[in-house]
Amino acid sequence: MKIENRLKELGIELRPLEIPVANYLHAKVFGDCIYVSGCAPIKDGIALYQGKLGQDLTVEEGYRAAREAAINLISVLKFELGDLDRVVSIVKLLGFVASADDFFQQPAVINGASDLMVEVFGDMGRHARAAIGVNAIPGNLSVEIEMIAQFRD
Repeated sequence: MKIENRLKELGIELRPLEIPVANYLHAKVFGDCIYVSGCAPIKDGIALYQGKLGQDLTVEEGYRAAREAAINLISVLKFELGDLDRVVSIVKLLGFVASADDFFQQPAVINGASDLMVEVFGDMGRHARAAIGVNAIPGNLSVEIEMIAQFRD
């Protein structure tokens, strides 16, 4: 319950999983790793922070959007693993940022997710990462983030 207690200290409530919008799983376990499908800043079925960074949204709003997406990533881990204390390491995040043509601060946006992983999991939350600018994300969402995490039985 160490990780869940940490979430409570941070005032973070995990969320029920959204129904997939296409033919995919929320996550797939392979060996001792779990591959979590892309999560976006959606809460209670409502898309938060829609639009493109550098056009409709500021870097600060993008940071908050990435943090919201990261809460959904952790929610998937909880649902799939049952116990967040089983997480050994957040291995990698892959962040996509809907970006205006002249927006180049994708890493600053995805820091919202990276910072949260370290706040929640400590050193186990430090990870490899890519932050990529894209033209559009389904639903006019501003960010979508995938994750790979290692866990123990």
